[in-house]
Amino acid sequence: MSPPFEDSSSPLTHPGLQPEYTPQERQFLLQIAHEAILSVLEGSEVSSFTPAPHLAEPRGAFATLYSNGKLRGCVGFPTAIAPLYRAVMDASRAAAFDDPRFVPLRLAEAREVQVSLSILSPLRPILTEAVEVGRHGLVISEGPRRGLLLPQVPVEHGWDRITFLEQTCLKAGLSRDAWREGAKIEAFTAEVFGDRDCSV
Repeated sequence: MSPPFEDSSSPLTHPGLQPEYTPQERQFLLQIAHEAILSVLEGSEVSSFTPAPHLAEPRGAFATLYSNGKLRGCVGFPTAIAPLYRAVMDASRAAAFDDPRFVPLRLAEAREVQVSLSILSPLRPILTEAVEVGRHGLVISEGPRRGLLLPQVPVEHGWDRITFLEQTCLKAGLSRDAWREGAKIEAFTAEVFGDRDCSV
Protein backbone atom coordinates (compact mmCIF):
# COMPACT_ATOMS: atom_id res chain seq x y z
CA MET A 1 0.00 0.00 0.00
CA SER A 2 1.26 3.48 -0.85
CA PRO A 3 2.46 5.81 1.91
CA PRO A 4 -0.38 7.39 3.85
CA PHE A 5 -1.25 11.06 4.01
CA GLU A 6 -1.96 12.87 7.25
CA ASP A 7 -4.82 15.35 7.27
CA SER A 8 -7.57 16.77 9.45
CA SER A 9 -11.28 16.30 8.91
CA SER A 10 -14.67 16.29 10.54
CA PRO A 11 -18.01 14.71 9.58
CA LEU A 12 -19.23 16.82 6.67
CA THR A 13 -20.70 15.70 3.37
CA HIS A 14 -21.48 18.06 0.54
CA PRO A 15 -25.29 18.29 0.29
CA GLY A 16 -25.21 17.65 -3.45
CA LEU A 17 -23.69 14.19 -3.07
CA GLN A 18 -25.94 11.15 -2.74
CA PRO A 19 -24.78 8.55 -0.19
CA GLU A 20 -23.13 5.55 -1.79
CA TYR A 21 -23.08 3.45 1.37
CA THR A 22 -26.09 2.20 3.30
CA PRO A 23 -26.40 2.73 7.06
CA GLN A 24 -25.54 -0.95 7.53
CA GLU A 25 -22.41 -0.65 5.38
CA ARG A 26 -21.35 2.45 7.27
CA GLN A 27 -21.80 0.68 10.60
CA PHE A 28 -19.77 -2.27 9.37
CA LEU A 29 -16.88 -0.06 8.23
CA LEU A 30 -16.86 1.85 11.52
CA GLN A 31 -16.95 -1.41 13.48
CA ILE A 32 -13.93 -2.85 11.70
CA ALA A 33 -12.11 0.47 12.12
CA HIS A 34 -12.54 0.23 15.89
CA GLU A 35 -11.65 -3.46 15.94
CA ALA A 36 -8.52 -2.83 13.87
CA ILE A 37 -7.28 -0.31 16.42
CA LEU A 38 -8.12 -2.41 19.47
CA SER A 39 -6.63 -5.56 17.96
CA VAL A 40 -3.17 -3.96 18.08
CA LEU A 41 -3.46 -3.03 21.75
CA GLU A 42 -5.28 -6.15 22.92
CA GLY A 43 -3.33 -8.64 20.83
CA SER A 44 -6.60 -9.89 19.40
CA GLU A 45 -7.91 -10.62 15.93
CA VAL A 46 -10.49 -8.63 14.02
CA SER A 47 -13.78 -10.54 13.88
CA SER A 48 -14.05 -12.92 10.96
CA PHE A 49 -16.24 -11.55 8.20
CA THR A 50 -17.00 -11.88 4.52
CA PRO A 51 -17.26 -8.37 3.08
CA ALA A 52 -19.99 -7.54 0.63
CA PRO A 53 -18.65 -7.08 -2.91
CA HIS A 54 -19.37 -3.34 -2.66
CA LEU A 55 -17.04 -3.06 0.34
CA ALA A 56 -14.32 -5.11 -1.35
CA GLU A 57 -13.97 -2.69 -4.25
CA PRO A 58 -10.64 -0.83 -4.28
CA ARG A 59 -11.16 2.66 -2.84
CA GLY A 60 -9.10 5.34 -1.19
CA ALA A 61 -10.00 6.06 2.43
CA PHE A 62 -9.06 8.28 5.35
CA ALA A 63 -9.67 7.63 9.04
CA THR A 64 -9.92 10.54 11.45
CA LEU A 65 -9.89 9.99 15.20
CA TYR A 66 -11.28 12.25 17.93
CA SER A 67 -10.72 12.05 21.66
CA ASN A 68 -12.77 14.29 23.95
CA GLY A 69 -13.84 16.25 20.90
CA LYS A 70 -10.31 16.99 19.75
CA LEU A 71 -8.45 15.69 16.72
CA ARG A 72 -6.33 12.69 17.70
CA GLY A 73 -5.06 11.48 14.35
CA CYS A 74 -5.87 11.43 10.66
CA VAL A 75 -4.19 9.23 8.08
CA GLY A 76 -5.38 7.79 4.82
CA PHE A 77 -4.69 6.44 1.39
CA PRO A 78 -5.86 8.57 -1.54
CA THR A 79 -5.39 5.95 -4.23
CA ALA A 80 -7.61 2.91 -4.66
CA ILE A 81 -5.05 0.13 -4.45
CA ALA A 82 -6.66 -2.00 -1.74
CA PRO A 83 -10.19 -3.27 -1.01
CA LEU A 84 -12.17 -0.64 0.89
CA TYR A 85 -12.48 -2.68 4.07
CA ARG A 86 -8.70 -3.23 4.14
CA ALA A 87 -8.01 0.44 3.44
CA VAL A 88 -10.29 1.38 6.36
CA MET A 89 -8.53 -1.02 8.71
CA ASP A 90 -5.04 0.10 7.69
CA ALA A 91 -5.91 3.81 7.78
CA SER A 92 -7.50 3.45 11.22
CA ARG A 93 -4.44 1.73 12.65
CA ALA A 94 -2.16 4.31 11.06
CA ALA A 95 -4.23 7.19 12.45
CA ALA A 96 -4.13 5.61 15.91
CA PHE A 97 -0.44 4.79 16.03
CA ASP A 98 1.51 6.38 13.18
CA ASP A 99 0.35 9.99 12.82
CA PRO A 100 3.56 11.85 13.69
CA ARG A 101 1.63 14.78 15.15
CA PHE A 102 0.33 12.71 18.06
CA VAL A 103 1.52 10.12 20.55
CA PRO A 104 0.11 6.65 19.85
CA LEU A 105 -3.22 5.76 21.42
CA ARG A 106 -3.23 3.73 24.60
CA LEU A 107 -5.86 1.16 25.40
CA ALA A 108 -8.14 3.24 27.65
CA GLU A 109 -8.27 6.09 25.14
CA ALA A 110 -8.65 3.72 22.20
CA ARG A 111 -11.78 2.23 23.74
CA GLU A 112 -13.40 5.68 23.85
CA VAL A 113 -12.03 7.22 20.63
CA GLN A 114 -14.49 8.36 17.97
CA VAL A 115 -13.85 7.48 14.34
CA SER A 116 -14.81 9.39 11.21
CA LEU A 117 -14.25 7.81 7.80
CA SER A 118 -13.85 9.56 4.45
CA ILE A 119 -14.35 7.23 1.48
CA LEU A 120 -12.80 8.74 -1.61
CA SER A 121 -13.89 8.60 -5.20
CA PRO A 122 -11.19 7.87 -7.80
CA LEU A 123 -8.82 10.75 -8.51
CA ARG A 124 -9.57 12.67 -11.70
CA PRO A 125 -7.72 15.54 -13.39
CA ILE A 126 -9.61 18.82 -12.97
CA LEU A 127 -9.39 22.34 -14.36
CA THR A 128 -8.77 24.88 -11.62
CA GLU A 129 -11.90 26.86 -12.50
CA ALA A 130 -13.99 23.71 -11.98
CA VAL A 131 -12.86 23.18 -8.37
CA GLU A 132 -15.82 23.54 -5.99
CA VAL A 133 -15.15 24.28 -2.33
CA GLY A 134 -17.03 21.80 -0.17
CA ARG A 135 -17.46 19.28 -2.97
CA HIS A 136 -13.94 18.49 -4.13
CA GLY A 137 -10.85 17.34 -2.33
CA LEU A 138 -7.56 18.08 -4.04
CA VAL A 139 -4.28 16.34 -4.73
CA ILE A 140 -1.55 18.55 -6.18
CA SER A 141 1.75 17.01 -7.16
CA GLU A 142 5.02 17.82 -8.84
CA GLY A 143 7.75 15.23 -9.09
CA PRO A 144 7.93 13.29 -5.82
CA ARG A 145 6.03 15.95 -3.85
CA ARG A 146 2.33 15.51 -3.35
CA GLY A 147 -0.18 17.17 -1.05
CA LEU A 148 -3.78 16.24 -0.30
CA LEU A 149 -6.58 18.12 1.42
CA LEU A 150 -10.00 16.58 2.05
CA PRO A 151 -13.16 18.39 0.84
CA GLN A 152 -14.14 19.48 4.34
CA VAL A 153 -10.87 21.29 5.09
CA PRO A 154 -11.47 24.50 3.09
CA VAL A 155 -15.00 24.71 4.49
CA GLU A 156 -13.72 24.46 8.05
CA HIS A 157 -11.17 27.20 7.41
CA GLY A 158 -13.38 29.47 5.34
CA TRP A 159 -11.11 29.30 2.30
CA ASP A 160 -12.12 30.30 -1.20
CA ARG A 161 -11.10 28.31 -4.27
CA ILE A 162 -7.80 30.11 -4.80
CA THR A 163 -6.76 29.74 -1.16
CA PHE A 164 -7.71 26.05 -1.30
CA LEU A 165 -5.42 25.54 -4.30
CA GLU A 166 -2.62 27.48 -2.64
CA GLN A 167 -2.89 25.60 0.63
CA THR A 168 -2.83 22.24 -1.15
CA CYS A 169 0.38 23.33 -2.89
CA LEU A 170 1.90 24.28 0.46
CA LYS A 171 0.81 20.92 1.89
CA ALA A 172 2.86 19.31 -0.88
CA GLY A 173 5.90 21.38 0.03
CA LEU A 174 5.57 23.36 -3.19
CA SER A 175 5.35 27.10 -3.74
CA ARG A 176 1.96 28.70 -3.16
CA ASP A 177 1.58 29.34 -6.89
CA ALA A 178 2.68 25.91 -8.13
CA TRP A 179 -0.87 25.22 -9.30
CA ARG A 180 -0.44 28.08 -11.79
CA GLU A 181 2.97 26.83 -12.91
CA GLY A 182 2.36 23.32 -14.18
CA ALA A 183 1.82 21.22 -11.06
CA LYS A 184 -0.55 18.28 -11.59
CA ILE A 185 -4.01 18.91 -10.13
CA GLU A 186 -6.45 16.09 -9.37
CA ALA A 187 -9.76 16.12 -7.54
CA PHE A 188 -11.99 13.66 -5.74
CA THR A 189 -15.19 13.66 -3.73
CA ALA A 190 -15.62 11.97 -0.36
CA GLU A 191 -18.46 10.37 1.53
CA VAL A 192 -17.84 11.23 5.17
CA PHE A 193 -19.50 9.55 8.15
CA GLY A 194 -18.58 8.60 11.68
CA ASP A 195 -19.57 7.48 15.12
CA ARG A 196 -21.36 10.79 15.59
CA ASP A 197 -23.72 9.81 12.78
CA CYS A 198 -24.05 6.05 13.33
CA SER A 199 -24.52 3.76 16.28
CA VAL A 200 -21.64 1.31 16.32
